[in-house]
Amino acid sequence: TMNKYIKLVIAAVLIALAIFLFTQREYGWGIISLLLAVFPILFYFRNENILLAFWFLRKEEMPKAKKWLLKIKNPSSELVPKQMGYYNYMMGITEAQDNISASEKYMKEALDYGLSFDHDRAMANLSLAGAAMSKGKKKEAENYIKEAKKNDSKGMFADQIKMMNGQLKRYNVSNSQLQNPNMRHKGRKF
Repeated sequence: TMNKYIKLVIAAVLIALAIFLFTQREYGWGIISLLLAVFPILFYFRNENILLAFWFLRKEEMPKAKKWLLKIKNPSSELVPKQMGYYNYMMGITEAQDNISASEKYMKEALDYGLSFDHDRAMANLSLAGAAMSKGKKKEAENYIKEAKKNDSKGMFADQIKMMNGQLKRYNVSNSQLQNPNMRHKGRKF
C-alpha cells in the first residue's frame, strides 16, 4: 500500500491539474480531475485496507480481515494516528482467538492511540480484562471491567460485563488459600 504522504501529493497534483484545465477552458476534464482528487484524500483519512478489514470483521470472517490488515506493511508510515488505533484494535480482535498476549498488546496500543467510539473502547477494555483474568491479575481485570462499564453507555456489553464480574467473584482466591497448610512451618522445630 501507499505511504500516506504520497496520497496527499497525488491529490495535490490532481487539484493543480484541475486548476490548469479550468484556466484552459477544459471544464469537463477539470471536473473529472477534481473528482479523482477526492479518492487519495479520502484514502488518506480512511485507509482502504482498514475499510476492507472492517467489512470482513462485520461478516465475522476473521482470516480475511487479518489478511487485509497484514497488507499494511509499515503502519506508522501508512496510517494517521486515529487509524493506528483502529489498526491495533482490529489486530487485537483477530489475534484474540489464537494468542491472548498478542491481543492484549494490540488492545493496549489501540487504547493509547485512541478509539472514536465508546463501544470500541468498552470492547477493548473487556478484552484486556479477559487477558488479565487469564493471567491471574484480578485487580487489573476489575479496573478494566470498571472502565468498560463506564464506556458502555448504550448497554451493548451489559451481559458480558455481568458474566465477567461473576467469573471474578468465583475467582476470589487469595494467596494464603493457595498455600499448602502442611508446608507453612517447614524447617521449624516444634
